[in-house]
Amino acid sequence: MPNVFEPVPLTSPAVEVEGVSKAFTLPHERRTTVKEYFLHPFSRTSSEQQLALQDVSFSVARGEFFGVIGPNGSGKSTLLKIIAGIYRQDQGLVSVNGQLSPFIELGVGFNPELNARDNVRINGTLLGLTRKELDARFDEIIAFAELERFVDQKLKNFSSGMQVRLAFSIATQVESDILLLDEVLAVGDQSFQEKCFGVFERLHARGKTIVFVSHDLGTVSRFCERALLLDHGRVSKLGSTEEVIDFYMARVVHEGLLATQ
Repeated sequence: MPNVFEPVPLTSPAVEVEGVSKAFTLPHERRTTVKEYFLHPFSRTSSEQQLALQDVSFSVARGEFFGVIGPNGSGKSTLLKIIAGIYRQDQGLVSVNGQLSPFIELGVGFNPELNARDNVRINGTLLGLTRKELDARFDEIIAFAELERFVDQKLKNFSSGMQVRLAFSIATQVESDILLLDEVLAVGDQSFQEKCFGVFERLHARGKTIVFVSHDLGTVSRFCERALLLDHGRVSKLGSTEEVIDFYMARVVHEGLLATQ
């Protein structure tokens, strides 16, 4: 079923996920050359279905800072991409009630052959900023990313951290009601991460809704009011952040003890 992006009463949740399931097809064999197709034109490749999400349901209130945690492969990023409309769920319904800004694949649309100055204008335009807005905010974008010395350097010469800083700085200029954050702070030093957290705190104080996927339980505990624990694509726990993290850590310790026996 399609995602729903429609105006709704202010009393409704900012994000509502109902019975969402998603599977991916994993081929067991691949034919990658013309020769293989020519020699075996009627052979079929076998495949299997991997369930990434299974009957996931939860809602996020307006103005809430909501965390999503879980082990690798639990479906966290898939869930965020479905909410963002990047993936289409196989079953269930997703309602997003407000303007959404996904901080998921930062830097998509960057051209490595162009310098930072040109990429700011192109990427900002793709995100919906007008030329007047970009002109007014250009210095602020570059300063926040700490790239004043590199503004005329081609992006192909930037480190991955520099590119993420630039992409993050551009994305924060877009006015939105709901932010989706997927480990956007994995790259960058501690001082830049603290600057980013400052942005999140200001946006949250302004009533913005934030859905934050992270492996960093300390950061989730610091900012999130409630949290969701995913395990093998299913909701394992939903509640206050402290309650969910305690449940997760107790299970990790228990499984670790079992593994040593």
